[in-house]
Amino acid sequence: MLVINNFEEYKSYLGKELGLSEWHTINQEQINKFADATLDHQWIHVDQEKAKINGPFKATIAHGYLTISLIPYLWKQIADVRNIKMEINYGIERFKFGQAVIVDSEVQLKAKLISIADLKGITKVVIKATLMIKGQAKPAYTGDVIFLYHFV
Repeated sequence: MLVINNFEEYKSYLGKELGLSEWHTINQEQINKFADATLDHQWIHVDQEKAKINGPFKATIAHGYLTISLIPYLWKQIADVRNIKMEINYGIERFKFGQAVIVDSEVQLKAKLISIADLKGITKVVIKATLMIKGQAKPAYTGDVIFLYHFV
């Protein structure tokens, strides 16, 4: 895991790959809980029998936003940003879904630092996030995640 203690250390990674998370399996229970939390019970996500018969993937698939919601969890496996008073998930930009994540697939986050700025003591970073699917060449998504850090 990458350890970052201050702005200068963070800046030294500009343009570089920051690392990979562990593999995470997205199972039906997680998909169902996400459907309950978001009130999105579309059959392609929650009806295993119908998806097996009528679905284009012959199985249920994870919600796209479920896969995006994993970013904070997976990011914490890549980088340990220390000496901060506050960390804010500031935004996401230019996200494109490349392919569906079929139930019981394993996913892994790849992160690259594409920009960093000091905004009067607040560090703004833009991380290119790519969610890889084990055994697949094409990622589930790519996009930019923006974090704000207030280092002590």
